[in-house]
Amino acid sequence: MKYLDEFNDPQLARRLLDDIRATVTRPWALMEVCGGQTHSIIRHGIDQLLPEEVELIHGPGCPVCVTPLECIDKALEIAARPDVIFCSFGDMLRVPGTDRDLFRVKGEGGDVRVVYSPLDALQLARRHPDKQVVFFAIGFETTAPANAMAVHQARRLGLANFTLLVSHVRVPPAVEAIMTAPACRVQGFLAAGHVCSVMGMAEYPELAERHRVPIVVTGFEPLDILEGIRRTVGQLERGEHRVENAYARAVRPDGNPAAIAMIEEVFEVTDRNWRGIGRIPASGWRLSEAYRDHDAEHRFDVTGIRTEEPAECRAGEVLQGLIKPTDCAAFGTTCTPRTPLGATMVSSEGACAAYYLYRRMSEPAPLREEMNPVG
Repeated sequence: MKYLDEFNDPQLARRLLDDIRATVTRPWALMEVCGGQTHSIIRHGIDQLLPEEVELIHGPGCPVCVTPLECIDKALEIAARPDVIFCSFGDMLRVPGTDRDLFRVKGEGGDVRVVYSPLDALQLARRHPDKQVVFFAIGFETTAPANAMAVHQARRLGLANFTLLVSHVRVPPAVEAIMTAPACRVQGFLAAGHVCSVMGMAEYPELAERHRVPIVVTGFEPLDILEGIRRTVGQLERGEHRVENAYARAVRPDGNPAAIAMIEEVFEVTDRNWRGIGRIPASGWRLSEAYRDHDAEHRFDVTGIRTEEPAECRAGEVLQGLIKPTDCAAFGTTCTPRTPLGATMVSSEGACAAYYLYRRMSEPAPLREEMNPVG
């Protein structure tokens, strides 16, 4: 890739759309797994430009959105302690807990800091040996290597005052959970390219074969997404269910072996709750026994927290692909980015935030073909 514009070309987009239109003969429902893909789809109106037979279902691919409410409440309790410097990426500060968020804790005197890397938090631990420095380690497989490296370095440096509050989740078990849900309508997947750039594609062929669904590893620019859709629809029309790599410029079949080795050294697989979805077996990581001294949940003994989601928030159904954001009565009224009821309205990758940001306040009729497909 030389220039980003190469993957944002209206003429090439029209050719891909024409190819999809010429291929499709019946309705198909595809799920894009990643929230970054969702934002690109809504921003460029890709879902409205596709032939009416192709429906895109937004998946649970936003790590902020699926971080469980009880984990948010644990973060709030830890961050409010006077001996703690609590570090997080900025998109977590507005995510609502049961009765407040990290911004509120900061306003009440908690030492809550936005960092751009877990290694920034590690440096704070070195500079403030009298403080407990906690980094909020959330995300899919993409962010796991950096978080693993941070705690690996902390142990090597003997920084006993550095811990992670871990809420890592894994994509393949989520795909399994989606496909085995009674209300599942998904017939093909656009897999998240950045996840596969770390982990490779080894876990997907078994899923594709068992559930007889094509899985196409896809990037995030408009042409990436249209090419992923084109390949997925082509497989469905031919009755195939294979794993394809449509993001070869960033994804190798074996992923990043060094990153995988670091993850496997520091983390171990565990069951994990997903906000709005529930418990998915083997869908997360936690710190392994060798690194348990750097686990904030154990260090601060935050257990026994009871949580309850707002009754009017339907973010869980959005995350499962059962409804669109506009199907929720609270969307754009009582739930906005300034007054969010759920994480899907807060996160930079949340589906509700995408619909609100790009003024998709209702589900309009498809755009006319002559309109510029990627602006």
